[in-house]
Amino acid sequence: MNLVETIDTPVGSYAPDFEIPGIDDQVHHLRRYLEKFRAVGVISMCNHCPYLDRYLGRLKNIQAEFAPESFTLIGVNGSNGDRDAKSSLENMKAFAKGHDLNFPYLWDSTQDVTRSFGATKTPTAFLIDANGIVRYKGKIDDHPQDASAVGEDYLRTAIASLLQGQKIDIPQTEAIGTTLIWRN
Repeated sequence: MNLVETIDTPVGSYAPDFEIPGIDDQVHHLRRYLEKFRAVGVISMCNHCPYLDRYLGRLKNIQAEFAPESFTLIGVNGSNGDRDAKSSLENMKAFAKGHDLNFPYLWDSTQDVTRSFGATKTPTAFLIDANGIVRYKGKIDDHPQDASAVGEDYLRTAIASLLQGQKIDIPQTEAIGTTLIWRN
């Protein structure tokens, strides 16, 4: 594992704009998503994270639940594809198809976007409002081992609050998951 300086975009600041390829062979711009949706959730993820495996169903449910309210998730894979062949764009396509993802999955091959957001683990969630401001940052919920457990659903609650124009009571939590593989 390499330690790399991250910018660490704090809650309340502008999210870093990006322009990166997706598994659909198109270039995706955060700015365009913000023009189209009331809120965007960016999830730092990768193909080999056991925590992400536990959360995929929950993420797909969040996307399905909030999409009618002009919300979308965007998965961003910032793992080092040079050291981890599972993180290649071709393997991302197979991963998305095999898991029937219902949201865009993008490849941050340079890791610049991942560093700019300040993600160090997968999964890490960033909730961004239509003005480009990060409103929530951290873990998806407090029960990664059991999707049916009762607990705090941080991301879902933050999305609901934002879309209802309410204050987000818990705007930041400490992400848990797999440490990202960084380039030298």
